[in-house]
Amino acid sequence: MNFVIIFLLFWAMAVGGYMIVRRSFQSADADKIRARLLGTQRNSKSRKSGSGAGPGNAPLLSEEDTSRGKVVLSLLRRFDLQTKLKTLIEQAGLKWNVARLVHMCLAMFLGAYSIGWLLLPAKFQLLAFIPGLIVGLLPILYVLRKRSARLWKFESQFPESLEFIARSMRAGHAFSVSLEMLHREFQEPLSGEFRRAFEEHNLGLPLDTALQKLAKRVPLLDVHFFVSAVLLQKRTGGNLAEILDKLATVIRERFKLRGKIRAISAHGKITGTALSMIPVGVGAMMFLVNRDYVTFFITDEVGNYMAMAALGLQVLGFLTIKKIVAIEL
Repeated sequence: MNFVIIFLLFWAMAVGGYMIVRRSFQSADADKIRARLLGTQRNSKSRKSGSGAGPGNAPLLSEEDTSRGKVVLSLLRRFDLQTKLKTLIEQAGLKWNVARLVHMCLAMFLGAYSIGWLLLPAKFQLLAFIPGLIVGLLPILYVLRKRSARLWKFESQFPESLEFIARSMRAGHAFSVSLEMLHREFQEPLSGEFRRAFEEHNLGLPLDTALQKLAKRVPLLDVHFFVSAVLLQKRTGGNLAEILDKLATVIRERFKLRGKIRAISAHGKITGTALSMIPVGVGAMMFLVNRDYVTFFITDEVGNYMAMAALGLQVLGFLTIKKIVAIEL
């Protein structure tokens, strides 16, 4: 009887230990998958090695912090702006969230509005929202500038990456393996975007969907051509390596044509900048030579209206010249 009790006790202990170990392994695997999807594992490794988390460590799944800025996020959802701002920040390669961007815009708007209210005359204090609006848009302009620079860098790396995929496929590698090799051989932002596409496909997402998501994250015409060529070759067949080589050649020719157009339109850009700076320089010189003549635009009411009209016409002329010399390709 005692032998049976001891046997059952050992058996219960063995089963309990097995269940505990199995559950720990399952939770560890789940944590690894979650860290892989959210990018926390890679970011922790980069922090240990002393390097920051760049855009290439972007998570496959993003968790929006809903504990902060609930009012702002609810307003953005009502006007359907949260998704657009989130996509814009992601394309810029910044580690910001939507609430942080909106709070920065509101803080800069209130600061500039307060300063304008204190400095402007009493008759024009209501116009303090104009400098507040301009300063409040600076964070969004910064995001747009970072996005433009990141997309330009991606576009400059893209032809070489297409030739790399074609060479690797001629060497016998699969297309998905070539995408993984791009992450190791190229720099940001191209390596990060293709790493994300490979990870999504490796975790079970169909290749068509992964490439279509890549085209949405990188809204470039060349990337759309690449995705369309791969999807068409997958459905109809053909030599994908040759198609990618020809596509790389076409993209390089477009770069050459764009460079020629920029060289031709550079004269117009310099002319517009010079014409816009001449009134500012003349006003500064007149302030030094004949201060009473210039203070008329500040102290007199008619002078205030004339100064605002001149400033508006100057901005309108600069934007018109900029629109004329901006040639889309």
